[in-house]
Amino acid sequence: MLNATEYNISTNLKKYNHMIRVLIGDDHFLVRKGIKELLLDHYPSISFDEAEDTSTLIEKALASEWDLIISDIDMPGEGGLYALTEIRHRYPSLPILMLSIHSEHQYALRVIKSGASGFLNKIAVGEEMISVVCQLLSGRKYFSQAVIELLALHVGAESSKKTHELLSNREFDVMRGLASGKPVGKIAEALSLSSVTVSTYRARIMKKIGIKTNTELIRYAIENNLVS
Repeated sequence: MLNATEYNISTNLKKYNHMIRVLIGDDHFLVRKGIKELLLDHYPSISFDEAEDTSTLIEKALASEWDLIISDIDMPGEGGLYALTEIRHRYPSLPILMLSIHSEHQYALRVIKSGASGFLNKIAVGEEMISVVCQLLSGRKYFSQAVIELLALHVGAESSKKTHELLSNREFDVMRGLASGKPVGKIAEALSLSSVTVSTYRARIMKKIGIKTNTELIRYAIENNLVS
């Protein structure tokens, strides 16, 4: 007899008259391999393609039709949030699951605002992913209880936003790099930006948050759980 998860998956598969096509974006081979093996155990009628960086992910996402895209937020290049936004312009209803090693407090709200269908912390990747994928392929969204609670706290609280929530996604990525102690050159390389551009973002960030030194920025990031 099928358990609840297996029944839902079996029922969900009957809706498809073609092989389920999944695009996985992650710069770590073992992560991509683990996701594929996990899904293959439950979805025998499935095929995969992979991307190791942001530009490849966007290129492949826009070049073919997919049933699901699974992407890490910390992709080399412009990053997973940038890819999410670009893909959403072309495919507004395509299920896209974003993964991250960072806590829900750091990225979940930005992921939702950028149009993700679901957010899953990499710590939880395992059997939970099976039920999440099933939900997304059924046309529903998935967000953990922690994310739902975060959303509830922000409903009707636009006027009391913390200053870092006013930063653009790119500014937020640069801020986290600076708060982690990375030099401008390393941040520029990781985000496929020039050092001059990163320095410009740094100036904007300092102005928006109302601080003047990297030490103050690091303190702010720690106090607001913005660095792991």
